[in-house]
Amino acid sequence: MNKQTWKLALIPALLMTLAACSSNQAGAPAVTPGPENTAGAVEASAQPTVQPAPQPAATPAPSTAPAASAVPVREIKPYKNISITDWRDDQTVVVSKANDKLGPIQSGELAGSLPQSLYFFHLDTGEYELIVEKDNMMLGDATLSADNKFLLYSEFSLGDPAYIIMDLGGKKPFTIKSDATSGAMGAQWADNDTVIGPDYSGGAYTATTSAKIAPVDGLSGDGLIVVRQIKDKIYYTSNSSDTLQTLDLKTKEKAALKLERVGGVYPSPDEEQMLVLQNKDDGQVLLLCDTDGANQRTLAEGAELGGVSWSSDQRLVAYSVIREENGTRSSTLYIYDLAADKSTEITAGKGNLTTAWSPSGRDLAYTDWTEQGNNSGVVHLKY
Repeated sequence: MNKQTWKLALIPALLMTLAACSSNQAGAPAVTPGPENTAGAVEASAQPTVQPAPQPAATPAPSTAPAASAVPVREIKPYKNISITDWRDDQTVVVSKANDKLGPIQSGELAGSLPQSLYFFHLDTGEYELIVEKDNMMLGDATLSADNKFLLYSEFSLGDPAYIIMDLGGKKPFTIKSDATSGAMGAQWADNDTVIGPDYSGGAYTATTSAKIAPVDGLSGDGLIVVRQIKDKIYYTSNSSDTLQTLDLKTKEKAALKLERVGGVYPSPDEEQMLVLQNKDDGQVLLLCDTDGANQRTLAEGAELGGVSWSSDQRLVAYSVIREENGTRSSTLYIYDLAADKSTEITAGKGNLTTAWSPSGRDLAYTDWTEQGNNSGVVHLKY
């Protein structure tokens, strides 16, 4: 993949942590046609991943999925040339797609490509509602605050992406950068009013929706990779240590958890548990554990995992397994039912998969990021 193609397909998701089989299972749902957008997509919100050497076929753990699917799927609707990254409600998703109303990008590596803009896409009517557009810019990786009042997104044209917070009421955006910080390497919502992430100068930053941006006291200096906040603690890994560590924001005490080689942390909606993506010599493992690292339980393992997200009721976990054979990468989307302790294969993809659950937990959106373009789908469950 040349440099330009890699940036077209992956740059807007630089914030999601480093690490992201395809068999026709009994009970697999049929794919039904959905609305299509014919504009070509050149942006992605999936995080770049380190491509491993070819590995043996990856399989979910534990054991195999049952003959009758543990997760009942009603249908899967595909949506071409758009990237779904979040939900506003059960009928409205946040998407990035090419904006043919703006002229092509004029210079740089992306010259000639159409800019990517952000929209609300109404699944029931097929209509797009513009959120924000910008000449000569690729906008993507958009996620809403829990109260739907603010939007966090990235913009890219040349160099590294910048991260933006926008008030959806007044449509007033600001870039996450200040005199005390060098700029956001990544960004995640910590709560309704605060975004957190690693800073280019080392350490971590917080940015409030009122544009107060500051470094996190106690984390300066070392280059950080994973940065997530769960309640009053920041969970992080660094260039010097991939063991998951915590900083208590109240006491300023630090602690190391019994979790090494960590590539990603995904808090549960109630912030009592977390999913941890852990690197192994022969691949990766997805663990479920308490926020102190106790009660670890393996949900999946494979050469490369990604696309991790929780349903709102915490019963279901989405994830993808990527494998490479003869130089060709393929991916498979799974849903793990924690109550039934079973994993169900949902659909296959060609690139890195990212996922986002609807507020009700009855629908799962996914995006398949490839060099040729980005396509999405919505999995409608029978719950």
